[in-house]
Amino acid sequence: MASGKAGWLVLMAMLLTSGAGGWHMDAFAQEKQGTTRQVKKRVQPEYPELARRMNLTGKVRVEIAVGADGRVISMVPIGGHPVLVKAAEQALQDWRFAPASGASKQVVEIDFTGTQVK
Repeated sequence: MASGKAGWLVLMAMLLTSGAGGWHMDAFAQEKQGTTRQVKKRVQPEYPELARRMNLTGKVRVEIAVGADGRVISMVPIGGHPVLVKAAEQALQDWRFAPASGASKQVVEIDFTGTQVK
């Protein structure tokens, strides 16, 4: 049990120190299950205040289902810190993609790293 607590402390220390450089957000869609649809409207997520206080950075990966009209109809987080995942999901609700003949799925990765901007 002690090793589990020690591992948790090491993980938290890594998370807290990994953001020393500040942050920026870079979002892009990656191909998964077929072709990637062109993003027509991209909304950058707001960097959560809790993440800022923790100097939390990292990448969030979310699998999204896009309807024929280009709207995001569902999403499943597949990686990233829960605080950052929530911010990414809120922004993804407002993303719009090129229309298509049917629904499709793809993975979107949002990167919360870089230089802090105030």
